[in-house]
Order: sequence, then structure tokens, then C-alpha cells
Amino acid sequence: MKPTAMDDEPCCGPPSGPPAGPYERPGYRLYGFVERFVENEGQTIPIIHTRLNLEDRLGAMLVRIGIGRNKHMVAPGLYGIGTPDSDAPILVTANYKLSFDTLRRQLGGWSVWVLVLDTRGINVWCAAGKKTFGTEEVIRRVGQVRLDKIVGHRRLILPQLSATGVSGHQVKKGCGFSVVWGPVRASDIPTFLSNNDKADAGMRRVTFNLMERLVLIPLEIYRFSKSAAWSMLAIFILSGIGTDGFSVSVAWSRSLSAVSALIGGAIAGVVATPVFLPWIPGRAFSVKGFLSGIGVAPLLAFTYWGSRNWIEMSALLLLTLTVSSFLAMSFTGSTPFTSPTGVEREMRKAIPLQLLAIAFATMAWIVGGLRS
Repeated sequence: MKPTAMDDEPCCGPPSGPPAGPYERPGYRLYGFVERFVENEGQTIPIIHTRLNLEDRLGAMLVRIGIGRNKHMVAPGLYGIGTPDSDAPILVTANYKLSFDTLRRQLGGWSVWVLVLDTRGINVWCAAGKKTFGTEEVIRRVGQVRLDKIVGHRRLILPQLSATGVSGHQVKKGCGFSVVWGPVRASDIPTFLSNNDKADAGMRRVTFNLMERLVLIPLEIYRFSKSAAWSMLAIFILSGIGTDGFSVSVAWSRSLSAVSALIGGAIAGVVATPVFLPWIPGRAFSVKGFLSGIGVAPLLAFTYWGSRNWIEMSALLLLTLTVSSFLAMSFTGSTPFTSPTGVEREMRKAIPLQLLAIAFATMAWIVGGLRS
């Protein structure tokens, strides 16, 4: 799966980063979010700010367009907010910095401990699916920071979205701490804590509203842009093939329409699909993307009808629909619509069909050029 919208990050992205280094510890480097250090049971524990500074906000902005995602993490371990004592709640999160920042900025005025797991720089929901936010890591991290010496109670508050990767009774058996499931959204944590660790129905509901969908679009555009140059080069080469061999002038003329089809498919897949998601029929994102492509196809046909023969037009329309279908699947793991197994099942079915469609589009484009 791939920053879920719950902590502003889609799941179907690059693989998780490496484990934390053996010499890393919280506050080893004096990051801007570290306010001071306290000594507790022979440990040096960083106390962190709840306000986000310019560095935090700039880092978040870059990550949302795909820059530095694999390095946007903090050292796992124990942190404090406010003046936590032995009775302070323990909130568990991922070492993906966007998740870490999302949590801490909600805790102004509170005194809590924050236990950060080594999720390899992946957000909570995705890390739970990948099992890096899992039972063994919770048990190991509790023991490593000697949490039983820091607090007098035996309760860990874990985000609800980590439930797929963590077994509460196994955690209790492994380290002596019971698991309390916190709310879906970090913004509900202050209310949750005020209600004696009780969540109402609204706090348990997973949403994927318009703003949560829009925040994912810049990252998908950035991902597409990295492969688009190679796709355009391939289109240029294929467009220049004719009965007299390869022609640069013909390549320029024909490739413009094919690149338009590629960009039209991308707009349909990464912009139109998430914006109109609830109203597009079907459950599979590959189908939703295909239908979004149909919405763009008439404009493409209107623009190039008459200047391209019917074989070329068929290739252009097939390219648009396939690109839209493929790119729309990027949002599959970011939603409450599907499960990890559902994502895998859809991709196993859709990707072979999409590859076949691209192959047909490529052959049709070449044949259409030979008949021009």
C-alpha cells in the first residue's frame, strides 16, 4: 500500500527506507524541534516543541511534491512534550516526520511521552500494512527505551490506523503494556485524552474528503513528471517512423498529438479522478481512471479529428484511457475504499490489461504513421 490521506501521505510509493542506524537516538542531532533535554532513569530524553517552524513546513511542502521522501524521518525512540512525569500518557507514532509533526502540533499545553517506532520513514497506515509499524517493533522499542522505568502505568496509546499491523494481546504478553486504540486523526487526540482515552464514533470514522484527496495530487504529478520525459522521447521516436524511414519533421508533427494524449490521460488520472472520486462509478480505481479518461477523450478527438487517420485516432484514445487508468491506481492505497489485499488483487488484474492496451496503442500508432 501506499501516506494515506490520514497523515497526508499516499501509500503506493517508493519502498521504505533502511532501518535506523545503530548510533541514532532521539535528539542525537539538535533538530529545530528539540527544545531541551531531560535526564530520566539514566536516559537523556529530548523534549520537543509542538509548534512547527519554517524548516518543518518547508520539509513538509517538499515531501508533498515527492522531494526527499525517503529521508524525511526522525530517529526512533522516546520523546517528551511539556513536562511529562510517570503518570503522563504514552502516544506511539511512526518515525516518518510528517506523521511525527502531525501528532506533536496537536499537543500544545499537554504533557505526554511520545514513543517513535522505526517504521523506515513510512507513515502509520502504510507502515502497519508493511508490518514495520508492528507488534515486534512496539515490543522491541518499549524494551529498548526502558519504558517500564519511565512511567508507573502500563498503557500505550496507538493510532487506530496501526491496528492492521499490531496485536494488542501480543504486545501485552511481550512487554507488559496494554494497547489503547487512539482516534484516526491526530486532531482528535486532545479531545480523546480529555475524555479519559475514549473515542466517540466520529473519531473512529475514516474519511477521504476533498481536501484529503487534493493534498495527494502534487505528489502524483511529481511522480508522473519523472517518467514523462522518457515517455515523450519514446513517442517522438515512434512518431517519426514512416514508409521512408525516420523523419524528424514528421516526428515533431505527429508527436505533438501523442504527447497531448499522454498529458490528457495524466490530467484525467491524477487530477480528475481524485477530485470527482465519489461520483465516478465503480469501486476499482483502474476502472474509475478509465472512466475519467473517457471524459477527456472527446476533447482529444475534437482537436485532432481530420488531421489524423482513424488508426492514429484509435491509438491516441487508447493511450489516454490507459494512462488515466494506470495513474488513478496510485490513489488506491490512500483511501478507506480498499484493503491491502484488495490493492494487490486489483493491480494483478489491471496491470496486464494496461500493458496489453499500451502495446496495441503503440502498434496502432506505428501502423497509422505508415498509412499517413
